[in-house]
Amino acid sequence: MEPSIHSLIKERKYPFIFAFFVLLLCVSVFLLTDNRFTHLPVTDLQNSRAISSSPDNASNQTLRLPPPSSSPNRKEKARDELTVLSPPDQTSNDGGRFDLITWELCEIKGSVAVDYIPCLDNKKAIKALKSKKNMVHRERHCPNPSPRCLLPLPQGYKIPVPWPKSRDMIWFDNVPHPKLVEYKKEQNWVRKSGDYFVFPGGGTQFKGGVKSYIEFIEKTLPNIIGWGKRTRVILDVGCGVASFGGYLLDKDVLTMSFAPKDEHEAQIQFALERGIPAILAVIGTQRLTFPDNVYDLIHCARCRVHWHGDGGKPLMELNRILRPGGFFIWSATPVYRNDSEHLDVWNSMVVLTESICWKMVAKTVNSGGMGGIGLVIYQKPISNTCYEERKEKNPPLCDQKDMQNTSWYVPLRRCLPPLPQWDSGKWPTPWPERLGSKAPRLSRDPRAEEIFFEDTKHWSALVSDVYLDGLAINWSSIRNVMDMNAGYGGFAAALIDQPLWVMNVVPNNGADTLAVIFDRGLIGIYHDWCEAFNTYPRTYDLLHSSYLFGNLTKRCDSVVVVAEMDRILRPEKAKHEWRCLYFHSFEIALGLYSFTKFHESKGDLQFDETSWEIL
Repeated sequence: MEPSIHSLIKERKYPFIFAFFVLLLCVSVFLLTDNRFTHLPVTDLQNSRAISSSPDNASNQTLRLPPPSSSPNRKEKARDELTVLSPPDQTSNDGGRFDLITWELCEIKGSVAVDYIPCLDNKKAIKALKSKKNMVHRERHCPNPSPRCLLPLPQGYKIPVPWPKSRDMIWFDNVPHPKLVEYKKEQNWVRKSGDYFVFPGGGTQFKGGVKSYIEFIEKTLPNIIGWGKRTRVILDVGCGVASFGGYLLDKDVLTMSFAPKDEHEAQIQFALERGIPAILAVIGTQRLTFPDNVYDLIHCARCRVHWHGDGGKPLMELNRILRPGGFFIWSATPVYRNDSEHLDVWNSMVVLTESICWKMVAKTVNSGGMGGIGLVIYQKPISNTCYEERKEKNPPLCDQKDMQNTSWYVPLRRCLPPLPQWDSGKWPTPWPERLGSKAPRLSRDPRAEEIFFEDTKHWSALVSDVYLDGLAINWSSIRNVMDMNAGYGGFAAALIDQPLWVMNVVPNNGADTLAVIFDRGLIGIYHDWCEAFNTYPRTYDLLHSSYLFGNLTKRCDSVVVVAEMDRILRPEKAKHEWRCLYFHSFEIALGLYSFTKFHESKGDLQFDETSWEIL
């Protein structure tokens, strides 16, 4: 287990003293050098803790980081001053030679540039699709090679409104997309008010307000839903601007909201600008990038998903990720409208849910202040008994080859995964106790439990002793956080008392710990950092990376990863942190660096400088 910086200082170990000396020397060079650029390494070793498969020898990658500058003579074409050096020849005794890479502004035509999402805006790949059936055009189609350029800012960009005020209002100039105001004006999704967008808390199914809708759900199943205790992690399908998840935060419920990038212009961008967890995704032809059996509850309010379509595959995908005994809340017109079209959909849903052993535990309509809105609540079984007793084994149980827990680019299956033995119908420990409890899906390795608790202890000490007090970070300005290599989610757990949320990313090619993160009552997602993330630009305040680059740079150029990090970070008070390792012969010095991303505008150029300053 990696020791904390605090304990190393206390014990006065000589390796640490040497490491500190090397770190001090690096910082001194940064402060005293006449050169405009400072050389700082950004590679990580693969995590030496037991959640990693094995230690790797990381490639040496060096960043050149200029301090903020207001150079008066800019080239006609705006370009960034951030430069990255490619890794040296590992066979060279003198460290090899570096090839200088200068960042360019992305050459993307039109206004799409400021909101460019590489894997969802690949027009060439989308145009080449033979069909748009099953929403395949809304899925990931990543460009090859991946972008190595930086994006401009929208005109008039401002530092985001701080949380919790941001839940109710954001700057119009930061997400200048008024289409939803007109498109959903009768449903109170969002309104334009002066320089702001305001969010009244309405939605397609809760025009009278999301608070009363949430209370309606709880009253439907009193003492069972248990917001914030029994029900902690939720998936909101087709979330709109994520007001449902935003208001559930008041009840200690953490909601992963998602919707596709479609004609509902910038809905996920609105959600993230508000400071509410959200991603771009669609239930199309491939699995959602979550493990099996992780969500306590899944919600769909008029989410426009044809659950019975394609042989019922969309609903079976929800069945895959819903925890045994978990609930699916379907608030939709077929629940309470009796015309032939809606009745056909309802009857199809009845047949489908019965075939996968979902029990209808409530069906109701609330006319009080909600305009006759109704919902139905289903519950997933807690054992395989119902599957085995079905007269018709349709859909069938999944084959062993379909039982892989990872879901990165895995096609949807029309089958039912057998329920796991670890659950045995037992619900997780109530929140907040489940955060620190032994996760049911820890590895069966005899040391797994010890490693899990040591990891929690390690991050708790490091965040408390160093991150919160020892770094030049104004934590009051931090709302949207991403841990790029989350492990067991210890970093997020250590920040649980801060007014922020953490997207825990588990690289798809490493140790699969994502189910453990959900067991703790946290949220996360699989991802491959050699590709772009499914989010809009400027949507995260802080990126945290521990032991990511060592393994990553064996598969793709770290320049691509740094470009993606720059894309998703908010400018100016946006912080970025990572662990830096300095390699020299066989000696390794460990340092913790924090960088700030700056954007400045001069004249008519909104994209003039992007520089990352060491704090």
